[in-house]
Amino acid sequence: MSQTLIVSIFRVVLAGLWVCQAALAAAPPLAVTQVQYRMVADEQLFDALIEPIKQSMVSAQVGSRIHEVTVDVDDRVAKGEVLVRLRNTELQARLAHGQAGLSEAQARHKEAQQDFDRIKSIYEKRLVARVEMDRATALLEAAQARLEAAQARVAEGRESAGYAVIKAPYDGIIVQRHAEVGEMVQPGQPLLTLRAPDRLRVLIDVPQTFLKTVRAQGRVHILVPGQSRPLEAAPLTIFPQADAMTHTVKVRADLPAGHVGIYPGMLVKAAFVQATEQRLQIPYSAVVHRSEVTGVYVVGKEGRVSLRQIRVGQVYDDGMVEVLAGLDVDERVALDPVRATATLKQQRTRKE
Repeated sequence: MSQTLIVSIFRVVLAGLWVCQAALAAAPPLAVTQVQYRMVADEQLFDALIEPIKQSMVSAQVGSRIHEVTVDVDDRVAKGEVLVRLRNTELQARLAHGQAGLSEAQARHKEAQQDFDRIKSIYEKRLVARVEMDRATALLEAAQARLEAAQARVAEGRESAGYAVIKAPYDGIIVQRHAEVGEMVQPGQPLLTLRAPDRLRVLIDVPQTFLKTVRAQGRVHILVPGQSRPLEAAPLTIFPQADAMTHTVKVRADLPAGHVGIYPGMLVKAAFVQATEQRLQIPYSAVVHRSEVTGVYVVGKEGRVSLRQIRVGQVYDDGMVEVLAGLDVDERVALDPVRATATLKQQRTRKE
């Protein structure tokens, strides 16, 4: 190899080293954070079940055939909105029959009243015997009783005819449909299931040994899968008896209104705070995974970067992670693992 070529290669290498050193010097320093102890809550987790606070079974009150169902599952309804219509031909016929009986009873009562008034005026003049007066009084009382019975039958007929139109008892959402158009239903047969929207609670089975802590807390954090922030449920209702088989006590808590993505029947986690303690923590974004190794880039006092293996524990909702081993308090950790990797390579190149 000629001497000229060797000199050219040497100059290129020196230029490359000079560029790397200039880029390293011009680059802003690595962003770091100090490893510190933080106060965290030690929580005990239990399975919890989401259930509605207000849910009703809308049922038929008269026997008839379904003429129309105006709603379906997942429909929101307002109080008083028509849900189901039943055929009311027979119900209207019963009402008409009752009204005819009422007209007859009114006519007979009017006739008995007139007879009573006439006999009473004659009796006061002592022109008829007492027995005639008693008979007129009895006939008037009987006519009055028949009139009241007829009025009651008409009122019942009107009420039954009104049962043919089934309305929503409160604002809610349809969660289940139990009947279809054309089906024959009987009194008490379920037609729809309605629940109030945005009013949910959790039901938790708590071991009896943990009950004292639950009473002291008065509230519980609910961890919903897929949601980053826990929900605070309160107040707590503690059932006054334990299950003889599982030795657990049911605890109920209301969830705040307005949260989406939560439905009755979902299984969630209920977290009760037992105590608070200090734990060594760093941002989870600073942690790197190399094959089966979990580590962080530690920045020394002179800016030297090194990759160190650590053992991590619980990841918290605020983006921090617990460090179980590998780091000491006040050590500095790079927040950007990508830049830290590049810096480490440049340091190794300069050393070589």
